[in-house]
Amino acid sequence: MNVLIIEDENLTAKRLEGQLRKYDSTIQVLARLPSVAASVAWLREHPAPDLIFLDIHLEDDLGFRIFEQVQVSTPIIFTTAYDEYMIQAFRVNSIDYLLKPVNYDELVAAMSKYQKLRQHFTPADLPALLRLIQPAQDAATHKDRFMVTVGQKLRSIETTEVAYFCFEEGATFLVTKQGQHLAVDYSLDKLVQLLDPRQFFRVNRQYLVSLPAIDVIHNYSAGRLELELQPSARQQVLVSGDRATEFKEWLGK
Repeated sequence: MNVLIIEDENLTAKRLEGQLRKYDSTIQVLARLPSVAASVAWLREHPAPDLIFLDIHLEDDLGFRIFEQVQVSTPIIFTTAYDEYMIQAFRVNSIDYLLKPVNYDELVAAMSKYQKLRQHFTPADLPALLRLIQPAQDAATHKDRFMVTVGQKLRSIETTEVAYFCFEEGATFLVTKQGQHLAVDYSLDKLVQLLDPRQFFRVNRQYLVSLPAIDVIHNYSAGRLELELQPSARQQVLVSGDRATEFKEWLGK
């Protein structure tokens, strides 16, 4: 079995490799990668491994960013010190979710689960099987409304009424299709986890936009894109160069 370990803590990666060899001495660890960038590059240049162990907090970003840049059909076992990402993890080919420090018995249980799947399904069947399980989970976990304060009143805003979210002057705002700017108690990072990724895209550090809000797209310098949103944004909205390709792929889905 060929395994890829994506983990930014070298000692943790080595310990996991040792545990895998203890479980099965024939396991081949193809690489230990510390970052999203290194993982994307490796996955683009090499055949898919049989199994990926993925930490969520990597040295340059969250591990989920890998799946925004490269198609990954390999089953994944997440290893992380945080349990808050469990739901999001099960949207991307996840077989199991192990909390650090990884307990050997829990690792064995996760590997047994993987082996049972392999016994009953060919490698080509596994991604489809995981996708069959995930849509029901996704439908139940995407946030469909936000409670906001308008003056002295509380108001519930349906997610379908949101044009985009923006971070301005140290606060996060929900902007409705009618142009209302309403403060929300979520960071953009948290909103990325809560919202349907088919409908919302994080174009840069300040903006998370919905598909219907994008009116016009202009080519900009250095491979960036400029967006005209409806309603109009208060500042220039650029898709950063390193996200432009992902953004175009998202538009085409």
